[in-house]
This record gives sequence, C-alpha cells and structure tokens, in this order.
Amino acid sequence: MSGTTTAAVRCRREAGPGANRWVVLVVLCVSLLLVALDATVLHVAVPAVTEDLKPGGIELLWIVDVYPLVCASLLILFGTLGDRVGRRRILLLGYALFGVASGLAALADSAQVLIGARALLGVGGAMIMPATLSILRQVFPDRRERALAIGIWSAVAAVGAAIGPLLGGFLLEHFWWGSVFLVNIPLMLVSLPIGRLLLPESKGDGRGPWDVVGALMGAAALFGLVLGVKQLGGGEFTPFTLVTLLAGGALMVAFVRRQRRREHPLVDLRMFSRPAFTTSVCCIVLAMLALVGLELIAAQYLQLVLGLSPLETGLRLLPLTVAAMAAGLGGAKILRRFGPRTMVCSGFCITAAAVIMLTPMGGHDNTGLLLSGFMLLGFGLEMTLFGAYESMLSEAPPAQAGGAAAIGETSYQLGAGIGIALLGSVMNAAYTPRLSSVPGVPASDSKAAGHSLGEAYEVAARLGGHPGAALRHAARDSFVHGLHVTLLVSAGLLLLGAAMALRLPRVMECEAPAAEIPAPRQVAESRVSV
Repeated sequence: MSGTTTAAVRCRREAGPGANRWVVLVVLCVSLLLVALDATVLHVAVPAVTEDLKPGGIELLWIVDVYPLVCASLLILFGTLGDRVGRRRILLLGYALFGVASGLAALADSAQVLIGARALLGVGGAMIMPATLSILRQVFPDRRERALAIGIWSAVAAVGAAIGPLLGGFLLEHFWWGSVFLVNIPLMLVSLPIGRLLLPESKGDGRGPWDVVGALMGAAALFGLVLGVKQLGGGEFTPFTLVTLLAGGALMVAFVRRQRRREHPLVDLRMFSRPAFTTSVCCIVLAMLALVGLELIAAQYLQLVLGLSPLETGLRLLPLTVAAMAAGLGGAKILRRFGPRTMVCSGFCITAAAVIMLTPMGGHDNTGLLLSGFMLLGFGLEMTLFGAYESMLSEAPPAQAGGAAAIGETSYQLGAGIGIALLGSVMNAAYTPRLSSVPGVPASDSKAAGHSLGEAYEVAARLGGHPGAALRHAARDSFVHGLHVTLLVSAGLLLLGAAMALRLPRVMECEAPAAEIPAPRQVAESRVSV
C-alpha cells in the first residue's frame, strides 16, 4: 500500500466511529441547501412583507440585505474559530441558531424584529458555510474523492439558489409570508441530532490562543467593505459610502498587518504565497462578479423588456441551474482528465462565449437563443467555480481548512457584490444618456426615467399619449443597448479570468495531501503580539 493511501485510510479512521464519509456529505449538503435557499427565498416575499409590516424604505433594504451582509462579515471569524474549538461544534451551533432565528423571522410582528431575525440568520449561515467545506476537506483526504464530493456540494448550492424563489412563490400562494422561514425549522430539527450523531469532529493544530481582537477586526473590516460595495451596487455614492469603504479598507490593512506579525495568526497569510491558492481565490471573485451581475440584469430584461412574470422568469433561468448541476456532478471527471488549469481556463472561455452569444438579445423574445446561452453560461461558470474551489481547498493545509473555506466563501460574497456594483454602473452609463433628449418629455422626467427601466415605465405611464409612448420605446431600446455593452464588458472580464487561470497547476496532483505550511522563522518568536 502506498504512503498516500495509508494516510488517507488513517484520516478516515480519525474521522470518528460510524462517520461514513458519503453519509457525512449528505448531511453537509442538507446544511448547504438550507443556507442557499434562505439567501434567495425572501426575494419573492418582499411585496407581502411590505404590505403586512409596512417597513420604511431603509428598513426594507435592511430586511433584504442584512442577511448576506452579516454572513459575509463573519465567515472568517467562525471559519477560524472552528479550526480552534471544533468544526462540528460550530456547525451544530449554527444549526440551532438558524432554527431559532427562522422561528423569530416567521413570527416577526415588526420590521425591526424581522431585521434582527435576519441578522441572526446571517450569523447562523456564517457558522454553517465554512464548516461544511472544512469538514468535507477533512473526511475526504483523497483528492479524487474530494473532487467528486465538491462537485456534489456545488450542485446542491446551485439547486438551492435556483429553487429558493420558486419555493417562496409556491408558499406565498398557499400560506402567509412567514412560511418561507418556517420551512427551515423541521429540517434543522432533523439535521441537529443527525449531525451530532454522524458528523466527525475535527480541529486544526490548536497552537496558540485564538486571536479575539483580530477576529473582531476582520469582521468589522469585511462589514465595512461589503456594505460599501452593496451601496455602490445600489447606485448610492454618498459620503457615508466613501467613509464606509475607507474604514473597511483601513481595518483590513490593520488586520493583515496584525496577522503577519503574530506567531499563531487566525489566517496564515502565507497560503497566499502559493500561486495556485491565490489564483483560485481571484478566479472565484471574477466568476461571481460575472455571474451575479449578469443574472440581475438578465432577470430585469426578462421581466421588463419581454414582459414575463417572476415565475416565468425563474423558469427561463432554470436551464442555467440545470447546466450548473451537470457541470458540478461531472466536474471530478473533467478535473482528473484535463487538470485544474485547463478546466478553469476552459470554463471562463465557455462562459465568455455564452455571453457573446447572448448579445443579439433584443426587444423580442428569442427562446432558443436564451436557452442555449443560459445553458452554456451555467455550465461554464460551474466548471470555473468547481475547479477554483477544489484547487483552493487542496492547496490549503488540513489545519487551516476552516480559514481557507472562509476565504473562499468571502471571495464569493465580495465577487457578487462587486459584480452588481461594477456591471450595474456599466449598465447605467450606457442606459441613461440615451434618454436625455426624447421628444416631448420634460428634462425632469427624462432624469427620473434614467434611474432605471422600471422607473422609466412609471414616468411614461404618467405622461401618457405620444410622449409617454416615445419614452417607453426609447427606454426599452436604451436598456437593450446597455445590456449589450454590459455583456461585452463581462466577456472581457471573463477572458481576463481565463488568462489568470493559466497560473493554476497543469495536472491534478494526487500523489500526496497538501503539506503543512512550514513554521515561521525563529526570529518571529521574538516579536511581541499585541
């Protein structure tokens, strides 16, 4: 028996009695499904929540945004805490908190209570997400098996994100808006005892104390950065936005400096000295940048230009999810056959080709074009994300699995936020100027119509007559023009990602598990940690 095989068998035995790794994968996938569902299920319930709780404009924004904002901010904190106190322990606590918060959200009688409950859901999600990946890294020490497990894991994530709005729409047709949260509770009641029974406990090396100050500093830095990026994505470039971004950036610089000088850091930044790790993280950011921004604009196109209902829009985007599932389930074979470099680079190129293919989209429905374009888009992006996540986890030492998983999930969230901000800005820059000189439309109305296509339709309906029809037609044409420009910019970013992916390893190395990062030089021991 080879040394690698012996090591893998030993790691499986250390996972704990009865912890069949494939059963463990099922439990972890259920956890991921719940978190992915909760990230999107509320979107269709916003009108019902608004009618019942009557939140103000700012409160409504916080109801929607507080969950991803809190979750993204705390990923590194709980990922590294799991490395110290036990990943299963953090995951089970996340289950419990997620269930309690779901009950509070379902029974909320005011906007403030719902915002608080959504924030607690974000805390629970931040405990669950990195723990699932780090436990997966632990129970699948053999890279070939781990690649298959990551493929299944990523396919489940795609399913959860896609069926969230569909499930929410079904529940709202039969029950009140709180039911979109209640579905979490029975699943958590089942997952908690099963997880306690079947999931193995795993920790890092446990050297040195956990850096509480550094964890809080990192959480505050990410909160500021993610909040600032979200505000930019909403078109809010205010002094508060600038201060938020600057404060988050300054705290992140301080966090990095603190981690570099500590003997036992929360996140060993020397992982970024490995080209494959750094490249994988950058590829995740670029892939999410393209995916989320394009999905948002595509949903607006389907509803506002083609006139589809929200349910019809979700069904039109379903081929993207189905293709992503196929790529996730077949990703392990593709990775073994072609290697990380070819897989990720090809994924970017396929996605860029899909984006360019979609540029003929116009004011009339072209079902065949949308179907083929969305399928290629989903398959290519999932190839990219699969190869990048697998390479990132395989490059990280097992003791740093929680921190590495948290870095990957944080990159995912930041890429999504930056994508909405960047591609939304490109869209607005191409859309707004073409509405400044519509015949018969006052300048104030033209300015209001330039904010968004939905607002342009409202202004056109108020104006009525020939000016209203002219404004509506011009706004739709301008949106389609902006869509074409945005698609071309996205294609350029995706090709940049393909060039970046050339730094990944050419072949999938399965000879030995990732080695531990060597200890710092002895001179570091003389440094004083604050």
